[in-house]
Amino acid sequence: MRLTANRCLLKPLLLATGLLLSTQAHGGAQIETPLSASVRAMLQHNIADQAATNSAFASDKEEAAWLHDMSPRLGKYMPDPDSRTDFLRTVHYEAARAGLDPQLVLGLIEVESGFRKYAISKAGARGYMQVMPFWVHDIGTRGQDLFHLRTNLRYGCTILRYYLSIEHGDLFRALGRYNGSLGQADYPLRVKNAWLKHWNLRRPAAPLKTAAAN
Repeated sequence: MRLTANRCLLKPLLLATGLLLSTQAHGGAQIETPLSASVRAMLQHNIADQAATNSAFASDKEEAAWLHDMSPRLGKYMPDPDSRTDFLRTVHYEAARAGLDPQLVLGLIEVESGFRKYAISKAGARGYMQVMPFWVHDIGTRGQDLFHLRTNLRYGCTILRYYLSIEHGDLFRALGRYNGSLGQADYPLRVKNAWLKHWNLRRPAAPLKTAAAN
């Protein structure tokens, strides 16, 4: 009887714990390092919170084809078609703006947050791309909300591009820096696998309007 009673008492606790775990992201955390004045200014410029004014697609036909390809893959994470379209357009614009492959960014988001807008990691990283709050203090504007779709993607893409620059284009090491696990293979391989297995285009990608970053 005592064991049964204990189980009854434990059940709500376990359910509550499960709910907490379900909202926790499995991503790591970027590590705060000192920034030179020039690097800080460059990142502040890149993070400037301006709404997308132009599509990064070369044509309406290319945009429709890309959305048609990607939207069904996102369906299990975002059932609402309009939400998927808005999300995908924002991902594509912010990735292209930073000179990144949009499909790579989708793979990173899958691994970092599982496409959960309000995901928080154990280290405190927030949102879709699991951005650490110290970035807002270092290069952003007070009061910026890292759970806001465009803000989160703008920060995440800018940070990944910055790490790629530090690592001279070495994606493996840049992803390690992004996750706070530099030198370890697990995270970069998980992102690569998600990118190529779940988000790779079925057709060759047409050139983007946005030029690759320096």
